[in-house]
Amino acid sequence: MKRTRLDDPNSWQATMNTLAKAVIQGTLLLSILLTMSAWAEIPVRQALILDDGQQQHELHVEIARTAAQRARGLMERDALPAEAGMLFVYDSEQSGSNAYWMYKTRIPLDIAFIDSQGVIRSLRTMSPCRSTSSRECPVYPAGAPFRAALETNAGYFAAHDIAVGDRIELAPWLEAP
Repeated sequence: MKRTRLDDPNSWQATMNTLAKAVIQGTLLLSILLTMSAWAEIPVRQALILDDGQQQHELHVEIARTAAQRARGLMERDALPAEAGMLFVYDSEQSGSNAYWMYKTRIPLDIAFIDSQGVIRSLRTMSPCRSTSSRECPVYPAGAPFRAALETNAGYFAAHDIAVGDRIELAPWLEAP
């Protein structure tokens, strides 16, 4: 190992340059490692077709099939792309008294409650709940039995003339394991 003489300015500068490079490289590596978990959270979206009887609209949706996925939903997201959403799929029909809430959800959303035939049975617009207590957040009951629920950015359904009675191609997600 080469020893650096502290009284030699050239040796001292070379050592400091080497140390600075190592610190910069270590910091870069650490920042990459810390953001890798965020890369794993990039949502996978699939095309979903909505039919208002006049026109078909395509949304790119994330699928929430498990209880844990449905519970997490779109919580803690700062934005949702304009033509994106989340489809919540259930193994069996859910009661019309079942409700969604917006605890820890930062963006306003529309929700469509859909029966097993893919028919929209009710629509709601939900506001973000900024409370730190889930008990202080309003709930949004479906109002009709449903097999799936579709969340989009607030205003999406009105902007695309999607209404109760319109259809969503739901069969592929009901048949999937």
